[in-house]
Amino acid sequence: MSSSSASSRKALSKIACNRLQKELVEWQVNPPSGFKHKVTDNLQRWVIEVNGAAGTLYTNETYQLQVDFPEHYPMEAPQVIFLQPAPLHPHIYSNGHICLDILYDSWSPAMTVSSVCISILSMLSSATVKQCPEDNDRYVKNCRNGRSPKQTRWWFHDDKV
Repeated sequence: MSSSSASSRKALSKIACNRLQKELVEWQVNPPSGFKHKVTDNLQRWVIEVNGAAGTLYTNETYQLQVDFPEHYPMEAPQVIFLQPAPLHPHIYSNGHICLDILYDSWSPAMTVSSVCISILSMLSSATVKQCPEDNDRYVKNCRNGRSPKQTRWWFHDDKV
């Protein structure tokens, strides 16, 4: 999300604030393995450190996720992107956008930040090759003006990676 769109987004609803505060407490008590929440005073944007799982192509590698919560979270999915440098992965674009159905079409209000993180780590861990998506250059070029990945019409066709 560009800084201009970050400053213009709507404040969280009371339901979203309550839910995020509950998730944050749960995270502090029982963080998902391989993740570390970087504490800030901004409840609407979380930065999460991701450590590649042992025995995978991403062993000993560390990345950062940025999670931006919309006004009506959890009824609406958060925007989740990798900050630079993004991992080389067939479902992660070089601009950090992630092609993962639970972030878009398959989102459910029952999901949490922890469950999203675990799904992303699972996706990373199942990779058999480090490479950008085939359409990376075209996609990134089309997103140059700060387009959100939530504005993309994703085509979820490859569940092998």
